Amino acid sequence: MDGLISIIVPVYNVEKYIGETIDCVAAQTYENWELLLVEDCSSDTTPTVIERYMEKTQDHRIRLIRLSSNNGAARARNRGLQEAKGRYIAYLDADDLWEPEKLEKELEFMRQKNAAFVFTGYEFADEKGRGTGKVVRVPETLNYEQALSNTTIFTTTVMFDTEKISREQLEMPTVKSEDTALWFRILRGGYVAYGLDENLARYRRAGTSLSSNKLEALRRIWNLYRRSEGLSIADSAYHFFFWAVRAVKRRI
Repeated sequence: MDGLISIIVPVYNVEKYIGETIDCVAAQTYENWELLLVEDCSSDTTPTVIERYMEKTQDHRIRLIRLSSNNGAARARNRGLQEAKGRYIAYLDADDLWEPEKLEKELEFMRQKNAAFVFTGYEFADEKGRGTGKVVRVPETLNYEQALSNTTIFTTTVMFDTEKISREQLEMPTVKSEDTALWFRILRGGYVAYGLDENLARYRRAGTSLSSNKLEALRRIWNLYRRSEGLSIADSAYHFFFWAVRAVKRRI
């Protein structure tokens, strides 16, 4: 459906956050969306929270998709992609938040740029979702070579136009840091990502999140360079250095 944005959210053990995340979608000024909550076999009350929310609001734009086994975020997003009805695909992590104008402004930006792949700036937030004042600025464009040293594209901010990039190309690989691996693959294929340098999302930094483990993050990005992208040790070290410098700057 032209103009419909399919929002894909992988959901796993987020009973504390998922209600607020759904609220931020419901509050969007752009209303032509569907929300695909892909439930990855949570062991807490997350499914019940979602079901009660859907029953209370009777908002038929919200869909709960239950997976039969826990397979991780990449496969959950890919299942959402298979179920999506919209021309445009947006990703949102289950503990992150959008500003009310996020979809409206990003879609307008995408159309202005005639782009297949866009992303926005964002702000770090505490565990309660409150902005810390640390806003990540984004460049006007990123090509493949630039992205290798500047993985500033945040999953919760991206949007794709499936009339310009196929759904098959959007399927996430089942590797660690699957989102960054996908950006690399898309850009390696000749696409350019356009950045809307405006703070339209909040990245909740919960202490239990995988990305809070700095050593694991370093290991994952190095493995992407060496295994997924097939870079030499020298090229990997070059890009890794600049990636690390920019990662530190984003957080201080």
